[in-house]
Amino acid sequence: MRLASPRKLVTAAALLVALAGAGCSRRHPAAPSPDGEPNRYVNARVCAGCHMNVYERYRHTGMARAFYAPSPESFPNFRPYFHRLSGTWFQMVAKDGAYYQRVWQIGYSGKQENFSEWKIDYVMGSGNHVRSYLHRTIRNTLVELPLAWYAEKGGYWAMNPGFDNEDATARRNVGYECMFCHNGYPSIPAGHDDPGAEPVYSLPLPEGIDCQRCHGPGGNHVRVAQLPNAKPADLRSAIVNPARLPAARAMEVCMQCHLETTSLPLPDEIRRYDRAPYSYRPGEPLSAFMLFYDHAPGRGKDDKFEIVSSVYRLRKSQCFLRSNGALTCTTCHNPHDIPHGPEAAGHYNAACRRCHSGSLAAGHPQAGDCIACHMPKRRTEDVVHVVMTDHLIQRRAPANLLAEFPKGDRTETGYSGEVVPYGAPDLPADDLYTAVAQVAAKANLTGGVPRLEAALAERQPASAVFYLQMGDAYCSTNQYAKAVGPYQQAAARQPNSSVVLRRLAYAFFGAGQPQQALDPLLRATHENPSDAEAWYDLALIQTELGKDTDALASLAKANQLDPEYADAENRLGAVLAKTGQTSLAEAAYRSALRIQPTLSDAHANLADLLAARNDLEEAIWHYRRAGGKPLTQFRYGVTLARMNRLAEAQTHIEAALKANPSLAEGHDVLGGLLEKQGRLDAAEIQYREAVRIRPDLGGAHFDLGRVLAKRRDLPAAAEEFRKAAANSDPAIRQDALRALQAIGAR
Repeated sequence: MRLASPRKLVTAAALLVALAGAGCSRRHPAAPSPDGEPNRYVNARVCAGCHMNVYERYRHTGMARAFYAPSPESFPNFRPYFHRLSGTWFQMVAKDGAYYQRVWQIGYSGKQENFSEWKIDYVMGSGNHVRSYLHRTIRNTLVELPLAWYAEKGGYWAMNPGFDNEDATARRNVGYECMFCHNGYPSIPAGHDDPGAEPVYSLPLPEGIDCQRCHGPGGNHVRVAQLPNAKPADLRSAIVNPARLPAARAMEVCMQCHLETTSLPLPDEIRRYDRAPYSYRPGEPLSAFMLFYDHAPGRGKDDKFEIVSSVYRLRKSQCFLRSNGALTCTTCHNPHDIPHGPEAAGHYNAACRRCHSGSLAAGHPQAGDCIACHMPKRRTEDVVHVVMTDHLIQRRAPANLLAEFPKGDRTETGYSGEVVPYGAPDLPADDLYTAVAQVAAKANLTGGVPRLEAALAERQPASAVFYLQMGDAYCSTNQYAKAVGPYQQAAARQPNSSVVLRRLAYAFFGAGQPQQALDPLLRATHENPSDAEAWYDLALIQTELGKDTDALASLAKANQLDPEYADAENRLGAVLAKTGQTSLAEAAYRSALRIQPTLSDAHANLADLLAARNDLEEAIWHYRRAGGKPLTQFRYGVTLARMNRLAEAQTHIEAALKANPSLAEGHDVLGGLLEKQGRLDAAEIQYREAVRIRPDLGGAHFDLGRVLAKRRDLPAAAEEFRKAAANSDPAIRQDALRALQAIGAR
């Protein structure tokens, strides 16, 4: 159906499109209309009826194209991409009218292995800089897929930030914060809008940031427009026009998405715990919805340049600081119409000349390109394949701003130090939230834990989330027993919350009380039977308590609820292997790797199973992909030793001991490798260390006895053989008794 001409009045029928309550918070109700109805969100296409020119221009902007269903234009090519760090291939494919991101590895036999295809249900990102591809699960969660498209250098495939590592296929859910800035407000099913809850989205999802993200819900405006003799003043008062807001409020409409102090886990922002994820309304103080935090000054972070840094950088500029609030985002940007090419240069240079035309320094070019010199493009630190305009207006920009970073994806994992409130919000800094900010991403645990303890004792807040944060901080500092109390406080406030009950169980388990951990998880699965992660956690505790049959049933439930849950498949394999069902265990491990080809624990478990049945070559292939955990490195070394690849074996055993010097079996095996080289002194040192750590390790006592016997220290050798003969392993006992007989001892 063709839309009405903007010169024609829209009919009441066209305006009365079905209202969608997407994002309307039950904690922050929208203002009522004159007839008492709540002010709801409407289908944004209604706006076109009266505002066709603006609507048509806006739908070509990057914001309008920030989220959408895939189309042929979403995939510039279908060339495969090899990710060297993880040894994994990726490729976009089209088949049966849909699009998929294909993933596979080349197995030990040279054939494709761990092959999977993930349906692409949505594209996030306009493509002006980057496109990410999202998969929707059967539970209506969204998963970001590893491979992305970058527009720089004419366009190419590369990994999304956070995926450029050995675990390149790890699952990453799209959180409410991601959707907040990349789309119109979606609906959330009941029970999923609390902090910490799994992000679930009701269908259908909006496609693109619409008019109402800046103008607020349009329901009242639509209703007033259809009233007889509606006055312009009434129409204006029924909708937010950012241009008529005070400068600070108007800029916050942009800041809700374009202010990010950092993408590192600082945290950069905390949504107030009494606010639902999509309850912000343009015109209200942003600090009533969200508080922002930053690195402490002087910690080497003052010049950080990241992909969502435009407002953050602008607010550091002298132009902004000296304007006394007059310079805002809309001084230069018309959000309804973004110019491109030569038109853009002229537009933005003209904005500069409004203030600077008569104040240029002597010798300054009169017809220069202001933006190219004073707001140059620069490579972002957090998304290393993207080049953006630096909104820090500066006299002279540094050199080499486009140089590629030598290590590719940023390797920095976090910040350690004070976390400080950012900006000057209308509301004073909240000491309780500032205390939370110290511990929420583990940036300042040493100072933050006592600070949060004091703030909770003084304020005694009603929200369970503050107590969750306190419990998390204790767990992060290995104080699991102390974490139980705050988690119980949280459970008293939200007794049916799966998030709270799972955390309480975790604290009990960490404190060495697995039996006490069982009850919270049984309650969690009873209250939230569709929570796959609660069933998975329950299985972990059941396994610890020796309830393997119950654990198998819980894992089957987790996998039924979430067939794409690689960790649950891997854990299922481990329990099956423990109970002697090795064929089923192998199938579960391979299923886990089909879902997540770089899941190191599944590679390690499958390698152990293969090594146990003497499939050593394939075992080695999986050990190479199994990560660097000490026990895995140890078993890798043992398998290499069985293949007589002794030098390689020693390398991995030594790596295991470097990571975990208390691994007694590692010292024993290393001693054997050294003994084979004739290095008896070094071997003896390793054997003695093994029996010091594990006095009951009969094999190490026997090995130590052999070295002592070779040195003709027969009394000491006999003592070690006697200790070995007391071991519960019959093979070790028999070897020890024969050794005693050989040296003439009893």
